[in-house]
Amino acid sequence: MRFWDTSALVPLLIQEPFTTVLQVLLEEDPEIVVWWGTSVEIRSAISRSLLEGRIQPEDRDRILASLGELEESVFEIRTLDTVRTLAIRLLEKYPNLRAADALQLAAAKLWSLGTPEKQSFVCLDRRLRQAAEGEQFSVQPGHFDPA
Repeated sequence: MRFWDTSALVPLLIQEPFTTVLQVLLEEDPEIVVWWGTSVEIRSAISRSLLEGRIQPEDRDRILASLGELEESVFEIRTLDTVRTLAIRLLEKYPNLRAADALQLAAAKLWSLGTPEKQSFVCLDRRLRQAAEGEQFSVQPGHFDPA
C-alpha cells in the first residue's frame, strides 16, 4: 500500500512523460491511499489539461470514467481536524510547501501511524518530495529529479 499524491495520479489518467513509470508502480502495488481533496485536485488538472489543449474534449469522458474506477478502489484519509493540525505544523517546518501539499503530506503522516520510514509516498512534485523525504517516507519513483 502506498500513499499517492495527485501529481502522481494524474499521469495514470492523462498520458504524460512519467505515465509508464507510475503504471509500473501501480502494478507492483495496486493499493492506493489518498487524501480527501485528491478528487478535486484531479478534476482541476483535467480541466486545466482541456483548456491548455493537452487533451481533447472527446477524451474528457473517457478520463472521467477512468477516474471514477480509480476512486472506487482507493483508501481515502478523511480525518479533517487531525490532518489540518498536522498540515499547519508541516507548513511551519517546510515553508516552501503549498497548502494543498501540506494537507497531502499530513494525510500521509496520519496514514503511516507514526512509521513513515516503512511507507511509500508516490509523488512528482519537487517541493512535496523533499518534504516527504524530510518526514522519512520512501519517496517514489526513485532516482527522479522533477523540474
